[in-house]
Amino acid sequence: MRTPPKGLLLDFGSVITYSLFEKHRATEAILGLPAHSLTWMGPLDPSSDELWRAMQDDQITEREYWARRADELGRACGEAGWDMHALLSRVRHTQPNDAIRTEMRDLVLAASRAGIKVGILSNELELFYGQAFLDRLDIMANISVVIDGSHTKTLKPDAAAYRAAADAMQLPMAQLLFVDDQFRNIVGAQAVGLQCEYFDLRDTVGCIAAIAARLGLDFSPGAMQ
Repeated sequence: MRTPPKGLLLDFGSVITYSLFEKHRATEAILGLPAHSLTWMGPLDPSSDELWRAMQDDQITEREYWARRADELGRACGEAGWDMHALLSRVRHTQPNDAIRTEMRDLVLAASRAGIKVGILSNELELFYGQAFLDRLDIMANISVVIDGSHTKTLKPDAAAYRAAADAMQLPMAQLLFVDDQFRNIVGAQAVGLQCEYFDLRDTVGCIAAIAARLGLDFSPGAMQ
């Protein structure tokens, strides 16, 4: 039988935050782009996104995928040389807390109140978002540990990334529930003994409910204050 998790280890982008795929209309409005001009939908519709399919086939890395999308959006705005930090600074830095999934905010708070340690394991947290953005996030008050590949240079799905996270969380692998939206990262986590939950962007509320159930939380999204 599986050990009930005593810790929750979350990816950041697309798990804690809304993904860019879900926010195309808002991005178009903020950047002054024509409505419905952003059509690449990543995991929501792989058939619409040749670059995403190339990434899933390991022809390019995830960082390369987002570097190319950021450059593409910068050029659409008449500016060359955008990276992900430049893009996210334009579309998310005005109201950082609005980028956080409401149900995930409530889940993290519920877990923290129940004595479940919550950590972040990200490949590009500060690299993409910048420290100023992170400093303004209310959710960080309930995050005990942050392991960021921007600094460690060890990226998921490298086994060393998960071991570093478990060490930082001070919990055995078998007592940590890891959540990520990339299958390759789930496979890597399972290989080292972490419990796992795939975060499916096609049903984010259902995924968050499943995480709460695995943590044994009596959780109702929107009820936390």
